[in-house]
Amino acid sequence: MGKSKGRKKFRRQNFAPTSLPFGGFSPGKGDRGRLVVQEKDEAEELEMGCLTASELLEKLQSPSSEVREYACVSISKLVQQKQIIPSFIQKDAVKCLGPMLLDKCLAVRETAAGALRNLSACGCFEVCDDMVTQDVMTPLVALLRECSAGLDTNMISSQKKLTKNYTEDTANEAINLLWNLCESSSRALSIFNKEGCVDIILQCLKRFSTNIELSVSAAYCLQTVTEDNPDLLTTLDAPSLQMVESAMMCPGGAMEYFLIKALLADLSDDEWEELSSSDESDICMENSLNEGIGQLMSPLCLSAEVHTALMNHLIPEKIFEKTSFPSEAAVDICRRNTAWKPLIKEMNKVQCRALTCLHSLLSVLDVESLGGASALQALAQHLSHLIFSQTDCSKQDEFLEAVSSAVRALLQTMASKKISQCMTPEQLMNLCEAGIRSSNISFKVNAVDILGITGSVLAKEAGTVKTIKMIGKFLLDVATNDSSLVVVGEALDALFDVFADGKEAEEASFQIKLLQMLKHFQPVFKVKIRKEAKGNYSPEQLCVLDNVKMNLKRFIAYQETVERKRTF
Repeated sequence: MGKSKGRKKFRRQNFAPTSLPFGGFSPGKGDRGRLVVQEKDEAEELEMGCLTASELLEKLQSPSSEVREYACVSISKLVQQKQIIPSFIQKDAVKCLGPMLLDKCLAVRETAAGALRNLSACGCFEVCDDMVTQDVMTPLVALLRECSAGLDTNMISSQKKLTKNYTEDTANEAINLLWNLCESSSRALSIFNKEGCVDIILQCLKRFSTNIELSVSAAYCLQTVTEDNPDLLTTLDAPSLQMVESAMMCPGGAMEYFLIKALLADLSDDEWEELSSSDESDICMENSLNEGIGQLMSPLCLSAEVHTALMNHLIPEKIFEKTSFPSEAAVDICRRNTAWKPLIKEMNKVQCRALTCLHSLLSVLDVESLGGASALQALAQHLSHLIFSQTDCSKQDEFLEAVSSAVRALLQTMASKKISQCMTPEQLMNLCEAGIRSSNISFKVNAVDILGITGSVLAKEAGTVKTIKMIGKFLLDVATNDSSLVVVGEALDALFDVFADGKEAEEASFQIKLLQMLKHFQPVFKVKIRKEAKGNYSPEQLCVLDNVKMNLKRFIAYQETVERKRTF
């Protein structure tokens, strides 16, 4: 979870001009051999990266397509530095770059779209709104229509000698730009509806068999523009829905295919139900998603033979014994003997692996196989002692991750069987506070899950408002402040569990102003996913985050209903 990569924005490959036609124009008109000396100097100047915003924008008017392309590439790189963006905005960069979207040179079109995409992705809401004010949507829609025409006439065959497909690559940059604008500006969304851009998005979506990147971008854009947009949904006809269904049922085992299915499945269940042509199509869409994502998230299970072997050989008891750290006497002996000192690290490793095994056993064995309710309560006390005993081992991330995983699995099992817990909420809060301070993402995730389980149990008991408030405030703080989207998503999920039901939870949510906090955080969360998730997180994590975003919308609607009832 949380493997970090460079954030995906527009990045131009090394410049390589070509001269094959596209709609009467060529990607690289202005052959290098025919550049005058001044134009060569301009290109070299740009390549050195020493020009100001004004000079770069001025180069967009150069008669050389190569110089214009270099200018667009330079701008696309510079605007990734947020402190640079105001200088471009003040100099009307959007009005200068907008016409480049329809430049006679295809490479300039693509790089101009990439520069505007980066500007919209790295800028704030106000930047996107300002781009719409400066009429970027007019050339953008025109560009998308030209790309659509190129896709319709299957331009791949006429570009066989090109090292890249300019039509699809330019469409991908344009759709990402459109996605950014529609997510941040209601005016952009209104223009999207008015110009019928959804047909172009659907056309790009169906390229999943030949260009998965373009299809994923189209799926993201479609999900964004359909959210809270009833005007658009009423324009979708049966062929449009069939197109979406065909994308959801596309064959392929790569994670990108699963991501497309997850994005399309999240296109607001209630709205799609009204538009769907039949119950059968709903079932097909649901089954398609389950077949893809279900392969990743299938629950652990044991065969009868393995279960019998575990019980006959007393494996749970043996693993339980290994979770106990060796006695202080044994550790002291190892410390005093230089030859034996490395054994301390090995014993720590054995304990951590035993705790990991314990977590797995708790996830797959029933209560009776684990020794019954009394054995689970004894195990809870044992784990509590391990956590709060002051040993060197307890300060290690590996140990904290392993023991918190075991505690989470144990609490989940006890909660599902309504077995009273031995750890107090205060003890668990101490563990979770340590978890959030850690740099270990898995430990953080376990910490918020533990509080979510504890809070959901307390919500069903009387006189627990104060404790639920404490848990709710903690989870809200994590959700709104943690730097990892994985942790933020888990914290939101935990909040949904804690405040899903119960009078105590209802009162606590009202006192901590949960609804207002989440409504304020919702657009921030959406933007964080949009700007930070792609390229930084795996497709599996993107699917989970997308599901959290959808659940947040539903949870806010539920909380609004709860608050309305309080007023009557």
